Amino acid sequence: MIIAKENTVVSLGYSLSEAGKNDIIDSNIGSAPLEFITGKGHIIPGLENALVGMKIGEKGDILVKAAEAYGEINPEAMQVLPRDQFEGIDLKEGMTLYGQGEHGQTVQVIVKSFNDDEVTLDFNHPLAGKDLLFTIEVIDAREATAEEAMTGQLACDTDGGCCGGHDHDHSHSNSGCCGGGHCH
Repeated sequence: MIIAKENTVVSLGYSLSEAGKNDIIDSNIGSAPLEFITGKGHIIPGLENALVGMKIGEKGDILVKAAEAYGEINPEAMQVLPRDQFEGIDLKEGMTLYGQGEHGQTVQVIVKSFNDDEVTLDFNHPLAGKDLLFTIEVIDAREATAEEAMTGQLACDTDGGCCGGHDHDHSHSNSGCCGGGHCH
C-alpha cells in the first residue's frame, strides 16, 4: 500500500529533533505508533506531504522547514499581563505555563520575561521558527473506510476496543473514540 495524499490511514514510528541538533524532542519508538488519516490536517503539513508515495516498511529522514511545521515566530503572539495574575507561581524565564484559551482549549505559553509589575508571555508554539528532522518508519498504511474518510476520525475495532494513538500536543484531542493521532 502506498500512502496517498488523502484518506490513507497511516501508522508511523518516529523520533523528532531540531535540524542540526542531536537532542530528541519527541519520539514514539517503543510505544504506540502515531495513527492518522492523510488529508485531514492531523499532522504538520511538511511531514504529511513528505510521506505521500511512501510504502509500508519504508524508513527515512524527513527535513521539515519551519514554514511547513509550526510556522515562523510571530512577534504579535506576545502578551504582557499584570504580575498579580501569577501569584503563587515561582516564575522563571523560559518556563512553560498552561492556561485556558477563549474557546476552553488548553493553551501553552512560555514566560519570556517578568519583573515586579508585569509578565511577558509568548503564545508561539515552542517549535515555531525551527526546522525539524523526523526519523520515521511507515509501520502500516491502509485505505480509510468510508466513515473514516467522511468524519476524519479513526474507527474503533469490532470487539469494542479503541485504536491507540499518541497525542503530541495535549491542547488538541481527537474527538472520535480513538486515543489520538494528532501531531500538531
